[in-house]
Amino acid sequence: MARSSTAASRPANVRQNSGRPDGDGSLSREQKLELYYYMRLTRSLEERLVNLYRQTKVIGGLFRSLGQEADAVGSAYALDRSKGDVLSPLIRNLGSMLVQGAKPNEIIKQYMAKGDSPTRGRELNIHYGDLVRGFIGQISHLGDMVPVMAGVTLSFKMRSQDRVGLVYVGDGATSTGAFHEGINFAAVQRCPLVVVVENNGYAYSTPLKKQTAARQLVDKAIGYGIAGEQADGNDVIATYEVTKRAVDRARAGEGVTLVELITYRRKGHAEHDNQSYVPPGEIDRWASENDPIDRYAKRLLSEGFAQSELAAIDARVQEEIDRATDEAEASPMPDPTDALAGIYADPPAIAPLWFREGIRSAVDVHERPSSWGTHDG
Repeated sequence: MARSSTAASRPANVRQNSGRPDGDGSLSREQKLELYYYMRLTRSLEERLVNLYRQTKVIGGLFRSLGQEADAVGSAYALDRSKGDVLSPLIRNLGSMLVQGAKPNEIIKQYMAKGDSPTRGRELNIHYGDLVRGFIGQISHLGDMVPVMAGVTLSFKMRSQDRVGLVYVGDGATSTGAFHEGINFAAVQRCPLVVVVENNGYAYSTPLKKQTAARQLVDKAIGYGIAGEQADGNDVIATYEVTKRAVDRARAGEGVTLVELITYRRKGHAEHDNQSYVPPGEIDRWASENDPIDRYAKRLLSEGFAQSELAAIDARVQEEIDRATDEAEASPMPDPTDALAGIYADPPAIAPLWFREGIRSAVDVHERPSSWGTHDG
């Protein structure tokens, strides 16, 4: 699916990664196994969510990254959490959140809208953030997180912080005004930002050739005067290496890099999408010939890793997901009154309406915190 470009016609600031790195000696044996763990955890966790969705236990929609696990995991793995690097995921970047420290139990609780989920049932799927662990809550509208992350990374630069930000967008988002304005601003300001474009072939149901005339999305870097690289997004090592170079450039003060990852979305936009717009045989071909986890497992075995090592990781993942599911199933749904708390501040400066006017509350009126003050209205 990668588009070719001759070296003679390719501008100096645009490179292609062959998917066969010169060497990945920077990754230790443990790190290579960790990459396998995160990809397997991503897929298995989403498979469990599908089971829960079919039992009507998932509230709202379910979005899969089947076939794209390598691009989210490999790119996020290139960030340095010890330095405070942050990323902004989209609906198919669960793997990146897991790399940054998100836990399976909170993901399942979030999809089930449980009362002790990260958003206490107020939001759904992976629409939440954790600044301590380094992932910022997403905005669904296409491309909108690019200007947000431009602002975030500009703050790093203004504070002279040695931090980098990474933002994900799909191929369709590169045709939006928000994408253009955000990346252009970040380019001019030389923000330490990596923009990862996941070219998975479809913007919802629109194939790439029907939403842009660009032959390859990496060429858009030329118009912004920034570095651009393209890599095989189904090769986790190639993805890691191309992103690591972009992160290093950003940290060195060289500004923005646009990274195009060629991948494929083997499920529809969401679980309800039957993919009737996909040509016959296309999905099966990608599954049989270019599955990112199968490819990486074969690579590890060829490098001398034992099948028992991979099997042990598979078993660990299964146990973690089973435990997380049991915990989520046992968690309570939100208390209705909780929707009224923490809207502006927690605790509120003034007693909320339900408290003042005798509407059902979770605590007795005589036990309200003194910090709530009084209200005579």
